[in-house]
Amino acid sequence: MSRAAELPRTVTRRPDFTGRALVPLALFFLLALAFPFLPLGARAEYLLQIAFFTVVAGVLALSWDILARSGQVSLAHAAFYGLGAYGFALLVKVMPWFLAMPLAALIAALLSLILGAVTMRLSGMYFAIATLAFTEVVRTIIQNLPESVAGGANGLLVPALLGGNARAQYFLAVAVLLLTALVSLAVRFTRLHHAFAAIRQGEETARVLGVSIVRYKLLAFFISSFLAALGGVLFAGKTFFINPLETFSLANSIAPLTTSIFGGLYTTLGPILGATVLRVAEEILHNSIKNGYLVVYGLVLMLSILWLPRGLMGLLRKGKHGGDL
Repeated sequence: MSRAAELPRTVTRRPDFTGRALVPLALFFLLALAFPFLPLGARAEYLLQIAFFTVVAGVLALSWDILARSGQVSLAHAAFYGLGAYGFALLVKVMPWFLAMPLAALIAALLSLILGAVTMRLSGMYFAIATLAFTEVVRTIIQNLPESVAGGANGLLVPALLGGNARAQYFLAVAVLLLTALVSLAVRFTRLHHAFAAIRQGEETARVLGVSIVRYKLLAFFISSFLAALGGVLFAGKTFFINPLETFSLANSIAPLTTSIFGGLYTTLGPILGATVLRVAEEILHNSIKNGYLVVYGLVLMLSILWLPRGLMGLLRKGKHGGDL
């Protein structure tokens, strides 16, 4: 919490848009699209499942980072993620999945505006605590809805996305990650970058510069929660089952934050790389250390963040291979 409250507040220069800067990101997506066609052997199904959840983690981390660019260190991502999952589970019963998916995300995004409006005057740890409380309120409401509607504490069965076709589900997840990356680039290379950075630097500074703080803060909330909710839809459609305790867990709010810091804040490539490295490392540790692997994983993550204050993107920039994304 304290580390999150001390995120860098420097107004960063908006990078010039060049095709060269997009090369690392383009290579990542080419590799991601080619992954299912690689000779993965007998463990192909398992590896494709790991790749799917890695992509979803990338969606969550990058969507969180977009909100953080406006200076709002939110712990409400589990709420948006869960609202997307539950919204899809309920809507897909009465409409096709391709309509239920964006509509569930839109509902979550509209609800996020309520949180954004209520917390408008809060900052730092007060804002983080308020967003965490919002997640608990949403979880409690979902859990206490009639079981015939949302399944109560026991959870809810969810129809499989795309008929349960693992490869099709993976490509859908990659498409959502690509959408998230394009939105991130749109924020990065337009006037939104200066508006968000000015608010992050200090609201008084932003007012002097003529930035409408209310408008841009709510816009950041809307964009971030919409994308996070799409991640929740992917999760629900893949696992076939959701329950309030796990879907709205604190871990689902903390993971996007730590992943973004580990990969590199306020960048597009950083949170995606962070999700990839951390998810693969977690699987390797889980398979190598059956008991207590999370302790080792947590220590490695903590030390990495301490030694790499600018994340993986800081290392890549030192090596001049990271572009300015």
